[in-house]
Amino acid sequence: MLNEKNLGLGAVRSAIRELFEYGKARKAQIGEENVFDFSLGNPSVPAPDEVKKQLIDLLNNADPVALHGYTSAQGDLSVRQSIASGLNSRFGLKCGADNIYMTCGAAAAVCITLNALLNDGDEVLTFAPYFPEYKVFTEHAGGTLKALPCDNEFQPDIAALKGALSSKTKAVLINTPNNPSGVVYGGEKLKAIADALSGYCAQTGAEIYLISDEPYRELVYGAAEKTPSVLCLYARSVVCYSYSKSLSLPGERIGYIAVNPAMENSAEVYTAVCGAGRALGYVCAPSLFQKLVERVGDMTSDLSVYGRNRDLLYGELKRLGFGVIKPDGAFYLFVKSPEPSAEKFALRAREMELLIVPSTSFGLEGYARISYCVSTDMIKRSLPAFEKLAKSYNLH
Repeated sequence: MLNEKNLGLGAVRSAIRELFEYGKARKAQIGEENVFDFSLGNPSVPAPDEVKKQLIDLLNNADPVALHGYTSAQGDLSVRQSIASGLNSRFGLKCGADNIYMTCGAAAAVCITLNALLNDGDEVLTFAPYFPEYKVFTEHAGGTLKALPCDNEFQPDIAALKGALSSKTKAVLINTPNNPSGVVYGGEKLKAIADALSGYCAQTGAEIYLISDEPYRELVYGAAEKTPSVLCLYARSVVCYSYSKSLSLPGERIGYIAVNPAMENSAEVYTAVCGAGRALGYVCAPSLFQKLVERVGDMTSDLSVYGRNRDLLYGELKRLGFGVIKPDGAFYLFVKSPEPSAEKFALRAREMELLIVPSTSFGLEGYARISYCVSTDMIKRSLPAFEKLAKSYNLH
């Protein structure tokens, strides 16, 4: 008898991946130029030229045995020291190498962290809309994910958070800039979350962790760039980071976990992270790309392209009559469905060869996610299809 839960997960892809695979098949049928695929958060901006330069230098000049061999399970010491120093310089922290655990991207970082912290029956709170795999990761770690509401602008509802905290709560999992809404939780909102947790823990003696999933940390626009780190706001916090979006390296799967050194039991939590990584087989992240991010981890791709894509698509969708909040980060627009069913809205969009992800997967009804990390040319070519979609609902 196979594991029924895992059999089910393998038999049905996530809605995002399912749509992406449909898009590939559809492009083969009618031509790539005729399909407007906004499904996947796959960066279209190339990695910085320095990435190629440093990779070539590593391949040509580094000791090949060391370069392609195993690192320490938690990651190469000098790489972890470099990342810790970068966080200290940027946010005024006191991280050391043994606060950093190298991972295969942010997904592995979140999965490891949840397995390190949760016991069977523990509850993880998050805010809808949320990344669909949070539920999978939490349940695999023995916990239960509970989604809390946001306000009309997709900012966390602090009153709902305070009302949901209980003896079952082990962690609060946040994602800012947010996938799928693109909303950035500002400094005041992050402080309110931290204060709510601190107040509850002080009253009850509970130990609740704040996990911040930050693969889009560098993808912010305007005033949102000044958002503080949760590591500065709440001692019992853990950051999960990926270079997939900032350096346009999603397929290389490189990221890290940062355990707050200000945490009273920081060393113990880090040890649990190492143990969870061991149990899951998530040890020794790709050695070559560990060495790469040591050299270029503070760089970013030309992220301004996404800002221009955002302005173009947001402006056109508003003009056509769609309801959409202008995002301050990431590379997603969250569009209000003109009908109650997000699934039906996405299916009608598909009739116009527009591939958008219904919000049902994100724990919320009535919206669809549009990923604008695509070529600006594709956005321009898709506008007649969006206009046709709007007219089908008598919006324009």
